[in-house]
Amino acid sequence: MDNLFLLILTPIIGAIFLSFVCEHTLAKRGALVLSLITLGLTIPFICQFNPEGDFNYEQSYPWITAFGVNFHIGVDGISLPLLALTNFLVPLIVLTTFKKAFKGNFYALMFFMQSGLMLVFSAMDAFTFYVGWEVALIPIYFICALWGDGDRIRVNLKFFIYTFFGSLLMLVAILYLHQQVATNDFEWHSFVSLDLDASTQRWIFWAFFIAFAIKIPIFPFHTWQPGTYTHAPAAGTMLLAGIMLKMGIYGLMRWLLPVVPEAVAIYGQLAMILCVFAVVYASIIAIQQQDSKRLIAYSSIAHVGLISAGVFTWNVTGMSGAMIQMINHGVSVVGLFFVLDIIQDRTGSRDLRDLGGIAKKAPRLAIVFLIIIMGAIGLPLTNGFIGEFLLLKGIYEYGVWFAVFGGLTLILGAVYMLRLYQRTMLGTTSERTAHFVDISGVELYTLIIISAVIIYLGIFPNSLLHISSASVSVLATFLGR
Repeated sequence: MDNLFLLILTPIIGAIFLSFVCEHTLAKRGALVLSLITLGLTIPFICQFNPEGDFNYEQSYPWITAFGVNFHIGVDGISLPLLALTNFLVPLIVLTTFKKAFKGNFYALMFFMQSGLMLVFSAMDAFTFYVGWEVALIPIYFICALWGDGDRIRVNLKFFIYTFFGSLLMLVAILYLHQQVATNDFEWHSFVSLDLDASTQRWIFWAFFIAFAIKIPIFPFHTWQPGTYTHAPAAGTMLLAGIMLKMGIYGLMRWLLPVVPEAVAIYGQLAMILCVFAVVYASIIAIQQQDSKRLIAYSSIAHVGLISAGVFTWNVTGMSGAMIQMINHGVSVVGLFFVLDIIQDRTGSRDLRDLGGIAKKAPRLAIVFLIIIMGAIGLPLTNGFIGEFLLLKGIYEYGVWFAVFGGLTLILGAVYMLRLYQRTMLGTTSERTAHFVDISGVELYTLIIISAVIIYLGIFPNSLLHISSASVSVLATFLGR
């Protein structure tokens, strides 16, 4: 079964069903079953994939024929890992909500977002890509605004304005490129075949780059992120950090680099400076945080800054590191936010000054949290190691000083992550942690799955690298490398 259109449609069908379910127990069980069905449908795409660099499973249907719009989808070695990541993480995120009382409308929004994400990662038509981009944005806005806490309305309005502004810039660039295509279509192949002059490539670069940089986010377009991550419900934060920010990095690789390579040659170094600066800047701020959720939000800016720098290296090593590290970051950050959600539910606080000594009361939680922390740091034999190694090697090939500053992520990341672990798990118990109950049942199984994947990808990174290597090599040819 390799019908890509059916795979994208399945969560929408589930969302329609769940939108009528008001009983929260039935809603979460139904959501889990439906998310597992989508995951099951994804497996044949992975097993039958031909990793030779070409697009697989292509389907094209006429959509808005008067304007040359086709519903054209397909996957290659760059998009398939992200498609698989999306459909792997959604069931895990559903499991993290099993002790909540969400009704079907919450899960319906999650599934609509899942379909939008899959459309982004499989669209071979720029208009279809834009539709998926917007479809993924709208549900997460309502998830964060309706189920968030604190100052959620203000921060989500800021999030929406930022992302809508970026989307508008991207739409203008897409429409302009469409006008230059002799065949009057929005096809990816048509866009990358255009012979654009240098001045045109420059403004299109900035239109695309700002749209993608906001979503990732890359400094200085990051200011919406810490507040949104902090005040969103835990599941919403996992969707944003685990999957949605990968849309921006994917956009760089799929649309920016091959469509305007001359502009990338001109402005790529500036983009690299912004990415590497974000690594140091966000890490220093993360070290100073007392709110554990906000700490991970800033750590995410640092990690994706390094991943984005890998994209702009223009070499196969750096881009391969970016591919595998997108997957690794998605798995690890979902685990981190889930552990912090568990701690907040049991203690009523996520302030590090209120915590401590949890390992004495919850040894199982302490063990899986340590594995996830080690993966986030990049300890050898965990998932983060090979990704950071390839990224830094690729950045070194691009420029030694960029690697020197980018490599600070190894030191600074260890500082804030180990500080997080020490302030929560070690030391003496506080008034809030004195009666902490260890994880069991769904919480334990979910974190065991995440920990197992962290270790598996650390030991067998080729299971991901062999899928993407040929497509990354093809991408490098667009850049003349």
